[in-house]
Amino acid sequence: MRLPEARGPLTEELLGALRRPAGAQRLFGAGMALDTPAAALSDEDLQLGLWIGYELHYAGFDDAAPGWEWDPELMSWTRALEDRFATALRDCVPVPALPGLRPGEPIADRLATLVEADTGPQLSRYLQSAASVEEFREFVTHRSIYHLKEADPHSWAIPRLRGRAKAALTEIQFDEYGAGSVSRMHSELFRATMRGLGLDDDYGHYLDRVPGETLAISNLMSYFGLHREHRGALVGHLAAFEMTSSTPNRRYGKGLRRLGGDTTATRFYDEHVTADALHEQLAVHDLCGSLVADEPELADDVLYGAACALHLDNLFATRLMDCWTAGRSSLRPVGSAVLAAP
Repeated sequence: MRLPEARGPLTEELLGALRRPAGAQRLFGAGMALDTPAAALSDEDLQLGLWIGYELHYAGFDDAAPGWEWDPELMSWTRALEDRFATALRDCVPVPALPGLRPGEPIADRLATLVEADTGPQLSRYLQSAASVEEFREFVTHRSIYHLKEADPHSWAIPRLRGRAKAALTEIQFDEYGAGSVSRMHSELFRATMRGLGLDDDYGHYLDRVPGETLAISNLMSYFGLHREHRGALVGHLAAFEMTSSTPNRRYGKGLRRLGGDTTATRFYDEHVTADALHEQLAVHDLCGSLVADEPELADDVLYGAACALHLDNLFATRLMDCWTAGRSSLRPVGSAVLAAP
């Protein structure tokens, strides 16, 4: 993957630096201030800058100079963006004022209450019954930013857990990575879905097309995953992800078949209907339950991570539905610098 185009002063400064040798550049954070904290969750410049900083810990960029991953200047710059991202999350996703867990009370009950109370846009119903093939292609384009590296962000938690919680997470991740078979890796199944829709399946190919709301979903996972102190939020995020996956994926599969998708193209969604029903139980009871039993002080963090996952997914769904209702694309125009809010 090559470095994307800039979306404002932050990313213009960052991209210029990454093309030059590490260790000799200063990053001043031009334009880092935002009018309101909540603006950070959809800010094109900030979310892309954060995504680029995180991506250096994943596959990286072919045209970035070596040595930037752990460059102190870049780490300080990224941390400043993280602070604004974290402030926005705290502003938009308040932790419910719940009493502490009673002795013997499972965290699973609290997670279920949180998920059941979610009333976000019914994007999956629309994709099942009414979306055009072009809208479905847009949806898949957005999701490619995460699904082509599916499971990687949550794997950061493995060395940060112990006992049953670690075993539960590795069991989930073993399935995500195809149980040792490349062709069954969920990222590879998603590539087949993209090819079935006539999309380019190269990792990061559509980075310039997706808006801040899409990038924020991936950034949230990386933010939690790259900081040990947020391990509770990361496993809570995974629990919410799995708890809200099986039914929507059944709808996605039906929607793609309605539009002519074949068995290969729909396999990604069909696989998640069954796999995530099992993963939900592992994530909620064995992973979160065991972690909270071992470290009860992380219970609020688990719930917060789940709440953040739901909130950002709703922001994403709202953007897509608003754009499609207005008769316009939910993707950024080709060659655009900064996309105005819909």
